[in-house]
Amino acid sequence: MQQIDQSIVEAEIRRRIRLSVAAYAYEYKNDSIMSDALFDEMSNAVDTSVITGNRKMDNFFKKHFEPATGMWVRKHPNKAGLENIYQRYFTKT
Repeated sequence: MQQIDQSIVEAEIRRRIRLSVAAYAYEYKNDSIMSDALFDEMSNAVDTSVITGNRKMDNFFKKHFEPATGMWVRKHPNKAGLENIYQRYFTKT
């Protein structure tokens, strides 16, 4: 098995989380928390060959992620976690 630079793994994890929260906000809350251009740019940068150490999420991204849409978030295995992040960082309380 090839060793990948940890900074690449960490960047991929952050990218996947940011995209998931943005897709969740748009699909479930009708809230655009990032521009379409940034979403598209980040989506096209996703590398599903990067193994992050979270088997469930790695498999989810390999099987369901589609860079041209955010609909894949509807099959996300941790929507409660996305809701938590959305509430903590993107809503005014």
